Amino acid sequence: MQETKPQLSSPNVLATDLDGTLIPLNNDATNRRDLARLRSHFESSDRTLVFVTGRHLQSAQQAIADFDLPVPDWIICDVGTTICKSDGSGDFLSVKGYEARLAQLTEGLSQEAVRTALTPLTGLRLQEPEKQGRFKLSYYADQSELASLTQQVADRIATLPYSMISSVDPFNGDGLIDLLPQGASKAYALQWWTAETGRSATDLVFAGDSGNDLAALTAGYRTIVVGNADASVVDAARLAHHKAGWTDRLHLAKACATSGVLEGCRFHGLIADA
Repeated sequence: MQETKPQLSSPNVLATDLDGTLIPLNNDATNRRDLARLRSHFESSDRTLVFVTGRHLQSAQQAIADFDLPVPDWIICDVGTTICKSDGSGDFLSVKGYEARLAQLTEGLSQEAVRTALTPLTGLRLQEPEKQGRFKLSYYADQSELASLTQQVADRIATLPYSMISSVDPFNGDGLIDLLPQGASKAYALQWWTAETGRSATDLVFAGDSGNDLAALTAGYRTIVVGNADASVVDAARLAHHKAGWTDRLHLAKACATSGVLEGCRFHGLIADA
């Protein structure tokens, strides 16, 4: 698909994944330099910054400290099942209205019932307690078995009000399987957030790299797929945009991770070229 310069109005929100996307890869010097540019931009402008991550809240906050990330206005964590707003003093408060919405999606079915349904499957390893959430049940799987296990999980939850997102950890190659309320995803959280904050979808640029970013990369937002993204994510995003007839919303960055985010922000007009 031939990329063209955007004809939409200028965006004012960056919503970005963290690991493999905004966070510098292997302490890369170019990534760190471009992170400083991004941090300076968001600290000195009225642009809104939203982190959209599979991490839980405490882990996302630790990443801000560890990598000297700009402090966001909002954090959407737990693969889109928790939305937290900055209170302006460094703390983030969970948005109760979104929790209530996800509770409706589960139709009252407990996570324990979902765990029980998956108990017979070999190859699934429950992730650590801190990586679970009220509306997120997460497992590890060997990458070589991921395709087979995702199909088996899909069969097991077919009649339950839960859906599955699978991806591969970009750092250690672990297969990741997340069970979420039916329809919940990073895209669903962003759609709820834009409606609740009075934003338009055209205000937003979303950056990502992996399978759990795909729903948001193909939801109609202006998007950035960073240069280190898996080829399957690139192909799926390209195909979805082509089928939808969107010719001005997808930027396949040449640069990796942080530098790819900066490149895409410039392409979409969120940050001036200068």
